[in-house]
Amino acid sequence: MSRALRASLVSLLLGSALALPLSGRAVTQAPFDLSERLETALNQSEGNVAALKSLFTPEQFAGLEERYRLFSSRFPQLNWSVRPGTATSDGRSTMQISVSGRRQQDGLSYSFYANQRLAVTTDSGLITNQEILSDQSVMTTAKESLPISLLIPDSVLTGSRYDVDVVVDKPLGDALLAGGLIALTPEQVLGQESPDIQLQPLGGGGLFKSVQAPFQPGIQTWAALLVHPEGVVSVSKQVRVVDDKRQLQP
Repeated sequence: MSRALRASLVSLLLGSALALPLSGRAVTQAPFDLSERLETALNQSEGNVAALKSLFTPEQFAGLEERYRLFSSRFPQLNWSVRPGTATSDGRSTMQISVSGRRQQDGLSYSFYANQRLAVTTDSGLITNQEILSDQSVMTTAKESLPISLLIPDSVLTGSRYDVDVVVDKPLGDALLAGGLIALTPEQVLGQESPDIQLQPLGGGGLFKSVQAPFQPGIQTWAALLVHPEGVVSVSKQVRVVDDKRQLQP
């Protein structure tokens, strides 16, 4: 696989992953109303940016419009689902957000889906703060559905070792699989840069790595690429790094 294609896939994936946290910030007084309003705004074919703007404080909405338009231009056929989730231990409301989409580029068909759990705080009917509790995205060029399992924790303790496994659920038989994994810097994530992921032959039907968490609390973001006989799979996953066991299950 050429570096250009690798960069294109990862760039699209990161752009999509970045759009989710921003688009996922909405607010109302009631969790069900919040979820319904956000889902309606995101799924509007026209005027959705204005509808989203009405759910944010000006500070929270700043920078959202450009990223949302870019994401929508990359995947014009999007389907959003927003559901209220269980409140966090400190009483914040949460939402379960999922999005799927498709696009055509350079003779290839890309399918994309992502899931996110988001905690929000509100004031006077507008969002004032948000925290991403879990976030993962998968994009593939496979002509048919290619089941992938991301066996990666949402939260880990500082300094601990944990597994980053991307498993192809469909048996490969004698076919070969190649892949690579890279930890993205905060600058790469914010800048939507396209890292060069080096590919190596893989065995056992997936990518299996043991990695170490940083010794300071924060966020680790992983990007993985798998070259499968039926297509290419690009993956993004956020891992929260915390220094208190009570924060592992927010």
